Amino acid sequence: MNNRTLSTKDRLIRAAANLFRVHGYHGVGLNDLLAEAKAPKGSLYHHFPKGKPDLARAAAIWASDRMLNLIAESFENATTFEEGVTTLCHKLAKLFDLSGNWDGCPIAAILFEGPENEEFRADAQRLYDGWITEGAEQAERLGETPEVAREKSERMFILIQGGWTLARARRSSDVLRELPLLFEPVKAG
Repeated sequence: MNNRTLSTKDRLIRAAANLFRVHGYHGVGLNDLLAEAKAPKGSLYHHFPKGKPDLARAAAIWASDRMLNLIAESFENATTFEEGVTTLCHKLAKLFDLSGNWDGCPIAAILFEGPENEEFRADAQRLYDGWITEGAEQAERLGETPEVAREKSERMFILIQGGWTLARARRSSDVLRELPLLFEPVKAG
Protein backbone atom coordinates (compact mmCIF):
# COMPACT_ATOMS: atom_id res chain seq x y z
CA MET A 1 0.00 0.00 0.00
CA ASN A 2 1.55 3.31 -1.01
CA ASN A 3 1.36 6.48 1.05
CA ARG A 4 -1.41 7.97 -1.12
CA THR A 5 -3.88 5.20 -0.34
CA LEU A 6 -3.29 5.31 3.42
CA SER A 7 -5.70 7.06 5.72
CA THR A 8 -4.57 10.33 7.29
CA LYS A 9 -4.16 8.56 10.62
CA ASP A 10 -1.94 5.87 9.09
CA ARG A 11 0.13 8.48 7.22
CA LEU A 12 0.68 10.33 10.50
CA ILE A 13 1.76 7.13 12.27
CA ARG A 14 4.21 6.11 9.54
CA ALA A 15 5.58 9.63 9.23
CA ALA A 16 6.11 9.80 12.98
CA ALA A 17 7.83 6.40 13.11
CA ASN A 18 10.17 7.44 10.32
CA LEU A 19 10.94 10.93 11.61
CA PHE A 20 11.41 9.82 15.23
CA ARG A 21 13.69 6.97 14.14
CA VAL A 22 15.88 9.41 12.22
CA HIS A 23 15.73 12.52 14.43
CA GLY A 24 14.53 11.27 17.83
CA TYR A 25 11.41 12.40 19.64
CA HIS A 26 12.70 15.86 20.53
CA GLY A 27 14.13 16.47 17.06
CA VAL A 28 10.71 16.43 15.41
CA GLY A 29 8.13 19.18 15.58
CA LEU A 30 4.42 19.04 14.85
CA ASN A 31 4.88 20.91 11.57
CA ASP A 32 7.48 18.33 10.51
CA LEU A 33 5.02 15.51 11.23
CA LEU A 34 2.19 17.18 9.34
CA ALA A 35 4.40 17.99 6.34
CA GLU A 36 5.84 14.47 6.15
CA ALA A 37 2.36 12.92 6.40
CA LYS A 38 0.87 15.48 4.00
CA ALA A 39 -1.88 15.91 6.57
CA PRO A 40 -4.04 18.93 7.37
CA LYS A 41 -3.25 20.76 10.61
CA GLY A 42 -6.37 19.73 12.53
CA SER A 43 -5.93 16.05 11.72
CA LEU A 44 -3.24 15.42 14.32
CA TYR A 45 -5.43 16.30 17.29
CA HIS A 46 -8.47 14.73 15.65
CA HIS A 47 -6.75 11.33 15.55
CA PHE A 48 -4.45 11.81 18.55
CA PRO A 49 -6.18 13.99 21.16
CA LYS A 50 -3.06 14.32 23.34
CA GLY A 51 -0.99 15.32 20.31
CA LYS A 52 2.60 14.29 19.83
CA PRO A 53 2.76 11.87 22.82
CA ASP A 54 -0.29 9.93 21.57
CA LEU A 55 1.13 9.85 18.06
CA ALA A 56 4.51 8.68 19.40
CA ARG A 57 2.90 5.77 21.21
CA ALA A 58 0.95 4.77 18.08
CA ALA A 59 4.14 5.01 15.99
CA ALA A 60 6.02 2.82 18.48
CA ILE A 61 3.30 0.16 18.31
CA TRP A 62 3.34 0.28 14.50
CA ALA A 63 7.14 -0.09 14.43
CA SER A 64 7.00 -2.91 16.99
CA ASP A 65 4.45 -4.78 14.89
CA ARG A 66 6.84 -4.59 11.94
CA MET A 67 9.61 -6.07 14.09
CA LEU A 68 7.32 -8.86 15.30
CA ASN A 69 6.57 -9.70 11.67
CA LEU A 70 10.27 -9.66 10.83
CA ILE A 71 11.03 -12.06 13.69
CA ALA A 72 8.24 -14.42 12.60
CA GLU A 73 9.39 -14.31 8.95
CA SER A 74 13.00 -14.97 9.97
CA PHE A 75 12.09 -18.09 11.92
CA GLU A 76 9.43 -19.38 9.51
CA ASN A 77 11.71 -21.80 7.66
CA ALA A 78 14.36 -22.20 10.36
CA THR A 79 15.15 -25.65 11.65
CA THR A 80 17.04 -24.35 14.70
CA PHE A 81 16.78 -21.23 16.82
CA GLU A 82 20.31 -20.24 15.83
CA GLU A 83 19.34 -20.46 12.15
CA GLY A 84 16.41 -18.13 12.79
CA VAL A 85 18.67 -15.69 14.64
CA THR A 86 21.10 -15.72 11.72
CA THR A 87 18.32 -14.97 9.24
CA LEU A 88 16.98 -12.19 11.48
CA CYS A 89 20.41 -10.60 11.85
CA HIS A 90 20.95 -10.65 8.08
CA LYS A 91 17.52 -9.11 7.48
CA LEU A 92 18.28 -6.40 10.04
CA ALA A 93 21.65 -5.75 8.39
CA LYS A 94 19.87 -5.21 5.08
CA LEU A 95 17.41 -2.81 6.73
CA PHE A 96 20.34 -1.02 8.35
CA ASP A 97 21.98 -0.55 4.94
CA LEU A 98 18.71 0.74 3.47
CA SER A 99 18.31 3.22 6.35
CA GLY A 100 21.57 4.97 5.62
CA ASN A 101 23.57 3.47 8.50
CA TRP A 102 22.45 5.91 11.14
CA ASP A 103 18.81 5.44 12.08
CA GLY A 104 18.05 4.26 15.58
CA CYS A 105 15.61 1.73 16.92
CA PRO A 106 12.22 3.38 16.48
CA ILE A 107 10.99 2.14 19.85
CA ALA A 108 13.98 3.57 21.72
CA ALA A 109 13.92 6.79 19.69
CA ILE A 110 10.28 7.32 20.53
CA LEU A 111 9.78 5.97 24.01
CA PHE A 112 13.14 6.58 25.66
CA GLU A 113 13.79 9.98 24.13
CA GLY A 114 10.20 11.10 24.62
CA PRO A 115 8.75 12.79 27.66
CA GLU A 116 9.79 11.50 31.03
CA ASN A 117 6.73 9.52 31.99
CA GLU A 118 5.95 6.07 33.23
CA GLU A 119 3.43 5.38 30.44
CA PHE A 120 6.18 5.60 27.81
CA ARG A 121 8.47 3.36 29.87
CA ALA A 122 5.68 0.83 30.41
CA ASP A 123 4.94 0.88 26.67
CA ALA A 124 8.61 0.23 25.87
CA GLN A 125 8.72 -2.68 28.31
CA ARG A 126 5.52 -4.16 26.89
CA LEU A 127 6.69 -3.83 23.28
CA TYR A 128 10.15 -5.25 23.94
CA ASP A 129 8.64 -8.07 26.01
CA GLY A 130 6.48 -8.81 22.96
CA TRP A 131 9.60 -9.26 20.84
CA ILE A 132 11.13 -11.54 23.47
CA THR A 133 7.91 -13.54 23.71
CA GLU A 134 7.80 -13.97 19.93
CA GLY A 135 11.39 -15.22 19.95
CA ALA A 136 10.67 -17.57 22.86
CA GLU A 137 7.63 -18.98 21.07
CA GLN A 138 9.79 -19.65 18.03
CA ALA A 139 12.42 -21.37 20.20
CA GLU A 140 9.76 -23.55 21.83
CA ARG A 141 8.37 -24.44 18.40
CA LEU A 142 11.89 -25.57 17.51
CA GLY A 143 12.07 -27.85 20.54
CA GLU A 144 13.43 -25.78 23.40
CA THR A 145 11.99 -25.92 26.90
CA PRO A 146 10.11 -22.78 27.97
CA GLU A 147 12.95 -21.72 30.30
CA VAL A 148 15.70 -22.16 27.70
CA ALA A 149 13.49 -20.60 25.02
CA ARG A 150 13.01 -17.46 27.10
CA GLU A 151 16.71 -17.22 27.93
CA LYS A 152 17.68 -17.64 24.27
CA SER A 153 15.18 -15.03 23.18
CA GLU A 154 16.34 -12.51 25.80
CA ARG A 155 19.94 -13.07 24.70
CA MET A 156 18.88 -12.55 21.08
CA PHE A 157 17.14 -9.30 22.00
CA ILE A 158 20.12 -7.97 23.97
CA LEU A 159 22.56 -8.86 21.19
CA ILE A 160 20.41 -7.26 18.52
CA GLN A 161 19.81 -4.04 20.46
CA GLY A 162 23.48 -3.72 21.34
CA GLY A 163 24.53 -4.75 17.85
CA TRP A 164 22.32 -2.11 16.25
CA THR A 165 23.86 0.56 18.49
CA LEU A 166 27.42 -0.54 17.66
CA ALA A 167 26.54 -0.77 13.96
CA ARG A 168 25.30 2.84 14.14
CA ALA A 169 28.52 3.96 15.82
CA ARG A 170 30.65 2.15 13.24
CA ARG A 171 28.23 2.81 10.39
CA SER A 172 28.62 -0.80 9.38
CA SER A 173 25.98 -3.48 9.00
CA ASP A 174 28.72 -6.08 9.31
CA VAL A 175 28.28 -5.82 13.08
CA LEU A 176 24.75 -7.18 12.67
CA ARG A 177 25.84 -9.95 10.31
CA GLU A 178 28.46 -11.09 12.83
CA LEU A 179 26.07 -11.24 15.80
CA PRO A 180 25.16 -14.92 15.27
CA LEU A 181 28.82 -15.80 15.96
CA LEU A 182 28.32 -14.42 19.49
CA PHE A 183 25.19 -16.47 20.03
CA GLU A 184 26.35 -19.58 21.82
CA PRO A 185 23.70 -22.21 22.48
CA VAL A 186 22.13 -22.08 25.94
CA LYS A 187 22.55 -25.33 27.82
CA ALA A 188 19.60 -26.73 29.75
CA GLY A 189 20.27 -26.37 33.49
